[in-house]
Amino acid sequence: MITTPGSPQTRDEESQLAGASPVTEPSELRAMVRRRRLTLLFSVALLAYLLDLGSKLLVVAKLEGHSPIQVIGDVVTLQVIRNAGAAFGMGQTMTVVFTVIAAAVIVVIWRISRRLYSLPWAIALGLLLGGALGNLTDRIFRSPATFRGHVVDFISVQHFAVFNLADSAIVCGGILVVLLSFRGSNPDGSTHRTAAPAAEQAKEAKGSEAPAEPAKDDQAN
Repeated sequence: MITTPGSPQTRDEESQLAGASPVTEPSELRAMVRRRRLTLLFSVALLAYLLDLGSKLLVVAKLEGHSPIQVIGDVVTLQVIRNAGAAFGMGQTMTVVFTVIAAAVIVVIWRISRRLYSLPWAIALGLLLGGALGNLTDRIFRSPATFRGHVVDFISVQHFAVFNLADSAIVCGGILVVLLSFRGSNPDGSTHRTAAPAAEQAKEAKGSEAPAEPAKDDQAN
C-alpha cells in the first residue's frame, strides 16, 4: 500500500502523534513521520546487511573448498564462488567500476532519504542500501586487493546464476522501486497526480502573497 501525506494511513499516524502533544505543529508531525520512515529504512538496511555478512562468513568457513551441497536436487545448490563482477557474475573485468557504482548508489539513497515520507519507498531503499553495503564490504575488504575484492556468491541456481543475499536484496528493492514508480508514487509520499497540482497551488499562493499597491487618495488635491 502506497501512503501519501494526505492518505488515511498518514493521517492516522499524524493523529496518533498529535495526541501525544497538543501543541505539536504540522511541520513537527511531518518530521516525526519522516523519522519513522528513516528508522524503517535503516532497520531494513541493517537486517539485509547483517544477513548477507553472516551468511558469507558462514559459507566461507564451512563450504569453501568443499563439494557443493544440494538444496533442491541439482536445481539449487550451495557452493562458494569468488565473483569479480557485478550481481549474478556479470562484468568480471570491471571490479573497480562496480565498486564506484555501489558507492554512488549509497550516496543517492542517502540524498533521497532526506525527503522520505513513504513507507514502501523506505522498505525499497532499505533493501537497496543493505545489498549495496553488503557487496561493497566485499569489494573493500576481501582479496585480492582493496576496492578490487571479489564478492562471495554461494547460491547456485541451475541454468541461471550464482548469487548471494545482497544480490537478492538489491533485486527485490529494485523491483519494488519500479512498481512504485509505475503506480505513480514518490519517495516524499506524494503521487504523480498530486505533485503537479500541489506545485501549481504553491506558485499561486506565492503570487497571492505579493504586497498590494497602496490605494490612491482620491480626495487629494
